[in-house]
Amino acid sequence: MSYDGPEGSAGIDTKPPNILYYCQKPDLLSVWKVKFAMTRSTARFARRPKSRRGGFTLTEVLLVLAILGVIAAMVVPNLLGRQQEALVKSTKMSIKSMQDACEQYAISHDGQFPQGGRDEVIQILINPGADVDGKPISPYLKEVPKDAWQQALYYEYPNTKVANAVGPAVWSSGPDRKNDDGANDDVKLWGSN
Repeated sequence: MSYDGPEGSAGIDTKPPNILYYCQKPDLLSVWKVKFAMTRSTARFARRPKSRRGGFTLTEVLLVLAILGVIAAMVVPNLLGRQQEALVKSTKMSIKSMQDACEQYAISHDGQFPQGGRDEVIQILINPGADVDGKPISPYLKEVPKDAWQQALYYEYPNTKVANAVGPAVWSSGPDRKNDDGANDDVKLWGSN
């Protein structure tokens, strides 16, 4: 590389050019600026530490799963207990609506509750027929009353379940769907249940 140095020099490159040399030659100045900018930006990126993490480790995932398992173990039994409680309450409401329908029937029939087996009484309450003038009587029940486990309710009149009872006995077979005549897990509105 040669440059126009002081007069009398043979044009041999004896010392490296200084910045003023580049300033006199605009095309070389732009090359120098680009080189300087590249080395500066490369140095800046080289100083930044690279992140070693790209995702979760197996230990972190297992820890989160263990925490979720502990939470589920505490919550699930409470939810199941609440569900059973809600099903019993729903069944008691169905029993109460059937008892109310029987009371409405008794009011219309001189205080006499419907008599017969469960299926006969339910049909009487759903299709009561006509009154003495031949006018159709509106139904006391719209559909067959069922408990929360989709089993038909049981009916008994005269009531032998409760001493000195005036109305009929209505109960559900309960969660086991086995009729225990109002005992064990059967759902009823008399006694302790």
